[in-house]
Amino acid sequence: MAREKGEKVVAVNRRARHEYEFEKTYEAGIVLSGTEVKSLREGHANLTDGYAFVDRGEAWLDQVNIPQYSQGTWTNHSAKRQRKLLLHKDEITKIGQKVAQGGYTLVPLKLYFVDGRAKVEIAVAKGKTQYDKRQTLRERQDKREAERAMRSRNRLGE
Repeated sequence: MAREKGEKVVAVNRRARHEYEFEKTYEAGIVLSGTEVKSLREGHANLTDGYAFVDRGEAWLDQVNIPQYSQGTWTNHSAKRQRKLLLHKDEITKIGQKVAQGGYTLVPLKLYFVDGRAKVEIAVAKGKTQYDKRQTLRERQDKREAERAMRSRNRLGE
């Protein structure tokens, strides 16, 4: 079978982009069982409740829902089990220090395949306040209205 090329996105955590402000993002590999990979290749995953943490020098991904593979048998996996993340040791120590500092958390942003290998994009993030969330929504709405005005202005000028 030919090797996959390029990037195939399985799941994106859109809620995290609204709830958190990201400081730095990392790409990590994930340790998966066979049926988890098959389920991901079908495009089934949910990152909304997921989070990552560092424990004894290892990075872990928890509460990410990868549903059981429909064709699986007794070898099927548990849907919300902890999965080990594959990162360099110095990256893990930097992340661990930042999270231990307080006010920061590790949030999964995107689950995808790169050249056939499962990856997750995680971010060191700080929670937004209600004011920040409203401000972001207002800026997005203003930008949308400005683009709309420019489009209508360009049509009138033609």
